[in-house]
Amino acid sequence: MARRRKLGSGVSGDLDPLVRLWMLRLLVLLGGQREFMGTHGFRNDAVAVALGLGHWVDEAEFDLPDYLKRGEGSSSEFEVKRVKRALRQMHQQAEDSKPQTVASEFMRRNMHRLAELVGLDETDCKILTFVVVIHNERLLDDTGDLLGQLSSSRVFQVLSVLLELPETAVRTALGAQGILARSGLVSVERRGASTLCNKLNLLSDVFADLMVSADTDPLGLLKGTVAPSPQGTLSLADYAHIQPSLDILQPYLQHTAQTCRRGVNIFLHGAPGTGKSELARALAQELGCELFEVSSEDEDGDPINGEHRLRAFRAAQSFFAQRTALVVFDEAEDVFNDGDLMFGRKSTAQVRKAWVNRMLEDNPVPTVWLSNAVRGMDPAFVRRFDMVIELPVPPRKQREQMLRMRCGDLLDAPRIAAIAEVDSLAPAVIAKAGGVVRAISQQLGAEKTAAAFEHLVSSTLRAQGHRTPLRQGGADVAMGYDPAFIQADADLEEVARGLVGTQSGRLCLYGPPGTGKTAYGRWLAEQLGMPLTVKRVSDLISPYVGESEQNIARAFRDAQSEQAVLMMDEVDSFLQDRRGAQRGWEVSLVNEMLTQMEAFPGVFIASTNLMDGLDQAALRRFDLKVKFDFLPPQQAWALLRAQCERMQLPAPSDAERAQLARLHSLTPGDFAVVVRQSRFRPVRSAASLIAALEAECAVKQGAGRSMGFV
Repeated sequence: MARRRKLGSGVSGDLDPLVRLWMLRLLVLLGGQREFMGTHGFRNDAVAVALGLGHWVDEAEFDLPDYLKRGEGSSSEFEVKRVKRALRQMHQQAEDSKPQTVASEFMRRNMHRLAELVGLDETDCKILTFVVVIHNERLLDDTGDLLGQLSSSRVFQVLSVLLELPETAVRTALGAQGILARSGLVSVERRGASTLCNKLNLLSDVFADLMVSADTDPLGLLKGTVAPSPQGTLSLADYAHIQPSLDILQPYLQHTAQTCRRGVNIFLHGAPGTGKSELARALAQELGCELFEVSSEDEDGDPINGEHRLRAFRAAQSFFAQRTALVVFDEAEDVFNDGDLMFGRKSTAQVRKAWVNRMLEDNPVPTVWLSNAVRGMDPAFVRRFDMVIELPVPPRKQREQMLRMRCGDLLDAPRIAAIAEVDSLAPAVIAKAGGVVRAISQQLGAEKTAAAFEHLVSSTLRAQGHRTPLRQGGADVAMGYDPAFIQADADLEEVARGLVGTQSGRLCLYGPPGTGKTAYGRWLAEQLGMPLTVKRVSDLISPYVGESEQNIARAFRDAQSEQAVLMMDEVDSFLQDRRGAQRGWEVSLVNEMLTQMEAFPGVFIASTNLMDGLDQAALRRFDLKVKFDFLPPQQAWALLRAQCERMQLPAPSDAERAQLARLHSLTPGDFAVVVRQSRFRPVRSAASLIAALEAECAVKQGAGRSMGFV
């Protein structure tokens, strides 16, 4: 309920004449006096005193001015009949000197501007005036409460009597097609019975106060519900990853502005921080139109529920119908997804389905609806939007470009490349971290500034449940990658040369851990001159039904748009043999993978340690299956000599070669582990290097002897 302005002394001299007339009509004509008077006194002394009935009020309980106190010899007995007679006389006198409007000059001016802007007629203005006053004037509200709990039908009857309007006119004005309802200025609470004031809803809690307290511009009356959008910080150039959609959206909105087309609604969905609000601002700037946002919280920071936000949206449509403008409705899930399917509770939009459908077909001001997800939304609503656009996290190339443009003065090239690798890095995360670090960059210094930026980004990503930037360790860089030191049943360099020409192929790399499968994928992408997108199980698997399939589809789609090599580690998690599936989602996951693999035109690499469990249909879809295995003695010896040279160690002896040959489960990954260990456990000779390799082989579980290693 709106805040109300209380009168100064609460006596009849302070009451607006029209307000006093309404109070008397409520009591005399509408029967409120039955509840107003009890056997021994009034049930609301403040109302009695304000109307001039203070003679019968207990002076000890109410601070009356002298001229209303009982004189000596007057009766102290409360006489109901005499009070009723006095009320009738007061009512008749008020009717005889009937005021036509409230005394507030502010109210009259604001009402006149509203009427011209929105198109209110005389009936609308009378109703709106009364609703504003009852929300502002506590005494009128208290008098209305004396009628008890009212149905919607009874409210129409009450307003008809109070405002001297035909009941049919009141019903029409407050009906769904009436301008008061369509503009959101006044709506009747249709659910259940309530007091008069609570049955009549205004646009916002502050609207009534604004109407009577200041000479307010109509836009100012929307305070707390609709506000001009702040200036954007991005341009349409920052959204190149959805260029096909922009190529349709931008000219469509231009056509809408030129032709005043009605019913234009765009639904924009994507993960938090992907830049949905900024895209709306960039569109408005490009189109040269005003942009207004429907508020999601009030002046106190409290959330506004979906019903009140819809009311604000209706007001925006009425207020800005004659302006070249766009309306943004952020967090649209407040309206479309605030139900609960489990308990059968409908969303706000579903409760008002017919009205929402009409609104989406006839709104005069083009609207961009923003939501974090489209899942769970009633398909009947989805199909009514002119365009439904998904705004994903920008691809890596664009993430890297944004980092260079906005944080190039804070980060070096290796850090930019490492941070850009995170496929969940949204523009908002970059902007926030950059803003914080840039504010304190002088105090931090160059190196600490870069570290601080990476720390802030990592903290935000962890809080969102995403992986954080990974930087290649020094040991891995020192190892390098040479196919000559990889044991595989195919010529890896020949495969690379073939793919350079075709730029298309599906490879399955399988074998024990550490044999160089993932590293080969990185090396292959370098040879092809293509970026590499690596997806792990944690990046794709979701606990929500259907979301894992969506993540898989998105991974292939993003790789195609970036023209990147797509590599999936531990692909056995997605391609398990369907014959052993126990749950429906396991089958749908494999089906989605197979569908995407077949449709993908680029280079796809799948790696797994568990070849035996893969689905047979999946195996047939790979163009080449390459087995990676443990190093044979000759290859292990060549890698040992090369590593000793890199580490500036003495060349190994023949005896050490024989010792190395006894390691039957040696992999390039073991060498990488030992090199990393050397940072804190120095390796000073070939013998100590071999000893460390022996220790690594000893801890491997289930490593059997490989044929030909003796």
